[in-house]
Amino acid sequence: MSIRGVAFDLDYTLAVTTKDRATILAEAIAAVDGPQISREEYLTAHRNHLTTESRAPIFAELLVERGSTVEPEAMAAAYREAISDAIEPIPEIEPFIANLRSSYRVGLLTNGPVLAQRSKIEQLGWEELFDTTLVTGELTAGKPDAVAFDALLEGLGTTPGETVYIGDTPLDDIEGATDSGLYAIQVLFDGGPDRDPRADAHIERDRLTTDLPELLTTLC
Repeated sequence: MSIRGVAFDLDYTLAVTTKDRATILAEAIAAVDGPQISREEYLTAHRNHLTTESRAPIFAELLVERGSTVEPEAMAAAYREAISDAIEPIPEIEPFIANLRSSYRVGLLTNGPVLAQRSKIEQLGWEELFDTTLVTGELTAGKPDAVAFDALLEGLGTTPGETVYIGDTPLDDIEGATDSGLYAIQVLFDGGPDRDPRADAHIERDRLTTDLPELLTTLC
């Protein structure tokens, strides 16, 4: 069976920020006079709210723990704006995706609240870049749950055995994809997650646009 569908994670795979995420978070919190929240604490709370409309429930959880009276909606808006201002695509990815679509069905599946992830996609100008674009905030479960990958396959119109998912995180991307029967390619970069042996292949992020086409032909 040949590969017919190729799908990507968004954050750290196809798009990065001009500042590290911890700095962006700290600056957004300071803008609304919020309490100190570490990046690790934010990520832990984020995992509890992958199917929400906005980041407000994430920040509500964190603010309640600190007895803060800052409005979660205000903090969510500040962080959303800060991320949107800082996000940028990896080099040459737009023409690469457009060209890839001439040979494959190409999708995007990203974890997170609707407003948070859709604002990134809009800022990048990627609303029409993919054949299907899915945000888990619009689904009943996020990655690594099979529900998310089933929705991706439905959007692509492909089966698991003819679909490749490309992302950086061992749990959400590699385990999630392989447990759902997809091929998985892990994106590697300095400071990123360790190489996961469960991945069918690995690729350096700065060589994604040059090495992926040949790699796709070797998977089957």
